[in-house]
Parts: sequence; structure tokens; C-alpha cells
Amino acid sequence: MTGNLLLRGMLAGLLAGILAFGFAKVFGEPSVDQAIAFEETLAHSHDHGDGAADEEEELVSCEVQSTVGLFTGVVIYSVSIGGIFALVFAFAMGRMGSLKVGPRGLAAILAVLAFISVILVPGLKYPANPPSVGDPETIGQRTKLFFLMMVVSIAALVVAVNLFRKLLARHGGWAAAVAAIVLYVVIMAVAGKLFPAINEVPKEFSASLLWNFRIASLGIHVVLWAVLGLVFGWLAQGPVLAPRNRHNARLQS
Repeated sequence: MTGNLLLRGMLAGLLAGILAFGFAKVFGEPSVDQAIAFEETLAHSHDHGDGAADEEEELVSCEVQSTVGLFTGVVIYSVSIGGIFALVFAFAMGRMGSLKVGPRGLAAILAVLAFISVILVPGLKYPANPPSVGDPETIGQRTKLFFLMMVVSIAALVVAVNLFRKLLARHGGWAAAVAAIVLYVVIMAVAGKLFPAINEVPKEFSASLLWNFRIASLGIHVVLWAVLGLVFGWLAQGPVLAPRNRHNARLQS
């Protein structure tokens, strides 16, 4: 059954990637174009009076990057995420049975938790910046810190979920959920305080453009995880419910 779920997860990821690509083209690409224009204007102003600036030949044109390159990257990423999501779903299915939410409910819960722990919370500390904006020397450090924050967030989520499972039978769902949420928030608040801040956006960069880009970037992930959770939950019902239906049929015969 796990192999069947894995295939369906990748299929759901493919659909999620296509829709996320469409969202990125409509809402994200204008902000990227404006950010590139800002960088070119800033570079020309710095080079003014010092002769013509040296132009570097582009290995891949901006048009290819924003079409085929963007589509390929988003789809490969989303299909991979879909496969991982299916494996996590298969692992959690036998351990969250007491919730009695069904395949679609479990998939929706996992998608929300994944979006919060992998995208939203790490992004609050290290939000996305438009390409070609910022200090190139800090990109590597900023990327490492973001992924380290993501690892901490996922670990905190695992601890919180385990606490929820332990408290569920004794204190009920509401109390268990509140305790788990408080624990996760406390862990991430401490981590956010300890992690160094990196501010690499130039002061003269448009605040509204930066806001629009970050909202569009967040929206891409919202579309991806929402579609993945809903579509996979629908696709997963067959493999999950079929063995139960056969078992019930044997008991009735």
C-alpha cells in the first residue's frame, strides 16, 4: 500500500506544482521583474562616471529562467514534496487513528502542519527576498540558517505532536491541542531569539515591492500545500479504505 500511496502523492504533487507555477507567473513574476530593474538601475548609478560597466554574458536568459526554468524547478520540487508527504502520511496513518478523521482529514491536517513548520515559521525569521536583491556574500549563511531553523521547527513539531498524543486520551482533544501548540510556540520563540538576524535588503529598496514579493512567495506555498493536502487526501481514500472494506466484508460473510 505504501508504494501505491507514494505514486498518488507524486501525482498530487505534480498537480500542485502546475497550479503553483501558474500562481507564481501571475502574482510573483511582476515583483521579480521590478526587483531586477531596481538592481540594474542601482548598478548603472554606481558605474556612472567610471566608464561603461562590464556586462556579463548570461548563461541562461531571463525569459528561459522565468518560463521553462521556473516550471521545471517548481514541478520537480512539488513532485518530490508529494512523495515525501505520502510517506509521512503512511507513517502517521497508523499512529493517529484515535483522531478518527479519515484519509482526507489526516492529509489536510498534515498539510497544514507541514506548511506551518516548513514554510511559515522559518519564513518569519528569514523571509524570502527577491532575486538579485541583497548582499551575495550572505546568501550562503542565510540559506544555512533558514534550513537550520526549518530543522528546529520540524523537531519542535514532532515533540508537540507526541505531547498531543500522550495527553489526548487523558485530557481530551482541546486541552491536548492547546498544550501542544503552546509547547511548539515556546520552542520556536526561543529559537527565533537565539538565531542571528540578517538584514540584507538595501534601504532604498521599495518597501511595497518587498512586501508584494514576500506575500506572493508565501502564496505560492499556500497553493502548493493546499492542493497537495486536498488532492492527496482524495486520492488516498482508495488504498486506505479498500483493505478495511475487504475486512468488513469477511466479517459479515
